[in-house]
Amino acid sequence: MEPLLVYPNPPSEWVSGMLKRAGYPWTGVSDPALAERDEPEDGYAGALISALDDPVAAFAACRTLRKGDSQLQPLLLIVSRACLADLELREDLFDDFVLSDASAEEVEARLTHLFWRTGRGKNLDLIVYGPLALNLETYQAAIQGHPLDLTYMEYELLRFLAAHPGRVFSRETLLSRVWGYEYFGGARTVDVHVRRLRAKLGEEHAHLIDTVRSVGYRFGSVRWLPSGHGPTRP
Repeated sequence: MEPLLVYPNPPSEWVSGMLKRAGYPWTGVSDPALAERDEPEDGYAGALISALDDPVAAFAACRTLRKGDSQLQPLLLIVSRACLADLELREDLFDDFVLSDASAEEVEARLTHLFWRTGRGKNLDLIVYGPLALNLETYQAAIQGHPLDLTYMEYELLRFLAAHPGRVFSRETLLSRVWGYEYFGGARTVDVHVRRLRAKLGEEHAHLIDTVRSVGYRFGSVRWLPSGHGPTRP
């Protein structure tokens, strides 16, 4: 993955900690005008700009990065509630923003979404759903930044479910899709692995894998909409 450009430099402990937990490589810049000169060969994955300490300088940094030859995007802005009134006049300078009281998980999720929209970063190698993150390249999983010790099949089951949030799968379908058509184990195999996954996710997050009575299992929640609309996911 290309590095994420971070301004200002050094970033706050909260920002640097979030980037470390998420596994994002990053490069800090003190002078945005020099960012293009030092840009890696494959470019930056995007930019994370904090407007908490000096909003004027942060907006100027956004303008510099957007007006340069590289037209850097995506760009995520971290702002305080006091700056919300100023954002409407500067919408062309950033792709999305988060408030300073957002959780690290929300910042990571917004970055992942921006990478997906623009085809940058490591979106193809990462599944993020709320507090859960799965690295498809390294077979690592974490909940709220804490690594999960999963067996291979536990990881594969969690990966399959998390890749299809809101969808219900029968035990038979999960056996064929996760274990393979040639696996002769019974449906109890799925129940055992789900029980182990819930235990490792912890009591606070065990609900991420929901039991649909007489059908099977679903990852995540679904909010029903009026007739004619499909379900939406958080």
